[in-house]
Amino acid sequence: MLNDVPPLKVALIGHGFMGAAHSQGWRVAPRFYDLPARPEMTLLVGRNANGVAASASKWGWEQTATDWRAAVERDDIDVVDIVTPGGSHAEIAIAALEAGKHVLCEKPLANTLEEAEAMAAAADRAGKGVFSMVGFTYRRVPAASFARDLVRSGAIGEVRQVRAAYLQDWLVDAEAPLTWRLQKEHAGSGALGDLGAHAVDLAQFITGQRITGVSGILNTFVHERPLLATSSGLAGTAGTGRGDVTVDDLALFSGRFDGGAVGSFEATRMSTGRKNALRIEIAGSTGAISFDLENMNSLGFYDATAPATRQGFTNILVTEPAHPYVSAWWPAGHMLGYEHGFTHQAKDFIEAIAEGRRPEPSFADGLQVQKVLHGVERSAEADSVWTKTG
Repeated sequence: MLNDVPPLKVALIGHGFMGAAHSQGWRVAPRFYDLPARPEMTLLVGRNANGVAASASKWGWEQTATDWRAAVERDDIDVVDIVTPGGSHAEIAIAALEAGKHVLCEKPLANTLEEAEAMAAAADRAGKGVFSMVGFTYRRVPAASFARDLVRSGAIGEVRQVRAAYLQDWLVDAEAPLTWRLQKEHAGSGALGDLGAHAVDLAQFITGQRITGVSGILNTFVHERPLLATSSGLAGTAGTGRGDVTVDDLALFSGRFDGGAVGSFEATRMSTGRKNALRIEIAGSTGAISFDLENMNSLGFYDATAPATRQGFTNILVTEPAHPYVSAWWPAGHMLGYEHGFTHQAKDFIEAIAEGRRPEPSFADGLQVQKVLHGVERSAEADSVWTKTG
């Protein structure tokens, strides 16, 4: 029963698109999973009093505030969940950790390598029993977690090649408005940090290898856009006036992994016709796996050790109770969706806190991804020169 376990009071800072997703996760996790602590949606923070009040009423948060410091200063808050633009991650997370709060922070960890290093150092300095985690939610899609299990069990043999791409098209229209994701001071980078971070984390998570060097290019196709009038989801409606786009629209890079694999990566918000296609294919010496977020309940598996007459990619429907995370949900074949990853994220974070172990991905893991992103930027600035990432 929910009331039979101790409470864990949560403050969420930010209440837009990601705020809704995280709210759903906190609400649903204790109702489907038997958790060792009960998350209480105590405080929602946003800069606009009316907007944050409306969101709190919609999603079930008990109280609101318009200054993130309220979450850090209150003695009754146990967890600070940060879903603000990347430019504010470091200040909020470091203050929360120093105040003894557990911290969940959306990806990428920060806008710059220096900020990410400071956040990871703050996590290391935090007192015993104070935990932090980065919100790379896609690794918690059951099919992606199952891919990790298959690869690490040796099902595809030696990992040799990784092809990863995150393709979206919501910026194809040159008159789409200038949101904060298109401004370097708020987002740090464009498709590279917004999408490429996910591709890097998922590739490293599934293979168990880390990227040690990269060569990349960045490109901006649309350099000026209408100013934003109202926001909705990722985009919004255009107002009057125009502003400069100061981030990339496209990132392409190759990389080497510390286990010997070689990878190619693409991150773009200009891929006409692709809505949310995070794709990864990993080729090994005895097989391969293939995953596409737009078909998120399935995983492709190729067994090269089978007789030649029976070789071919098998489509595995990852909805069986024995698959990662699935046992708490619906009967086999009853699909999961985008929002379920946030429930799994809340579950994993709560369980790690209760068990006194470091959650994954940690701030150190987030810093490692940031080193890769930083390496791609440095490489692109130097005409794609090979650049070490750690």
